[in-house]
Amino acid sequence: MKKCVVVSDSFKGTLSSLQICRICRERISTFFPECEVVTLPVADGGEGTVDCFISALGAVPVHLEVTNALGEPTDATYAMLGETAFIEMSSAAGLPAVGDRKDPGITTTYGVGELIRDAVLKGCRQILLGLGGSATNDAGCGCACALGTVFYGKDGSGFVPTGNTLEEISGYDCSETASFLSDVSITAICDVRNPLCGENGAAYVFGPQKGADGQQVVHLDRGLRHIGELMEEDTGIAVADAEGAGAAGGFGAGVIAFLGGELKPGIEAVLDVLDFDSIAADADLVITGEGKLDSQSFQGKVVDGVSSRTAALGVPLVAIVGMADDSAGDYRAHGIDAVFTTNRASLPYEKLIERAADDYSATLDDILNLIKITQFAGR
Repeated sequence: MKKCVVVSDSFKGTLSSLQICRICRERISTFFPECEVVTLPVADGGEGTVDCFISALGAVPVHLEVTNALGEPTDATYAMLGETAFIEMSSAAGLPAVGDRKDPGITTTYGVGELIRDAVLKGCRQILLGLGGSATNDAGCGCACALGTVFYGKDGSGFVPTGNTLEEISGYDCSETASFLSDVSITAICDVRNPLCGENGAAYVFGPQKGADGQQVVHLDRGLRHIGELMEEDTGIAVADAEGAGAAGGFGAGVIAFLGGELKPGIEAVLDVLDFDSIAADADLVITGEGKLDSQSFQGKVVDGVSSRTAALGVPLVAIVGMADDSAGDYRAHGIDAVFTTNRASLPYEKLIERAADDYSATLDDILNLIKITQFAGR
């Protein structure tokens, strides 16, 4: 084996993508010392996305104090590479940071706008914005305010809307934001396809995990529906129905309507930035994976994005996963040649955490040894 490319999602709660890449680089080099090992740590737009770009591309971290989801000062980090900035909204408005104070009615994306503003002022003209892991439901209004948009209440005064107050917006003016971002391209990446509002929208699907009860979900959804109508009036397009508009508490819609950006499936945008097709074209093997292979894996997740590309390139693909569910169906039909699970002792999840790295390494060793045996037998 002369070249192997590793591009795996994290095993959430057990192994990060960076850890998996380190294990693969060490073990592959042990079995095949002459093999070129290319590791591409990836994430789908949530927590860890910036770290992956720092590791994979050598992007430079930028530290900044911004406003967190609860309106308090917090330290956040994004990354720069030339004129491109890599920003994850969870750094400024993430759910883990609010702890037991979850309330999507009062949380804000204002700090995300502060990150974007800083990147633009530093000369960035391309922004890749990850929308995963949010604590918010403000449709990106807070972010837009930080970039100059003015939202007007029923009395004509300006204010910064949150989930609870979206219905109070009588109109908005994005002219200053449009001017500030006039020569800036913004691409938001997310791994959900939900619309802005309705039963499959941001409030109903994601509101409860952010702390909303049944009554508040209804209220939040009304607000999202209202701002969606204003967006359509302003842009002339049905922003609320766009695939991914409901991502990050409706921030997906806000990216389109307020920032003039576009939405892309997370893994597709990430693989494009990494130039995956060129890197993998001459590989003998690509290794991917995730914590659990199931029916959701082939709906825009890392495994799905990688498998579609390796299939087009004609490059063999092996998936190493924590566990595989029957709902995944025929994975070969999706371009995966073989699947191996790391749950070698058939233990429950709680027992696997402390041994996750060793189990991954042992599974990879078996695969590499099998390749070595096959190559020897073919002589």
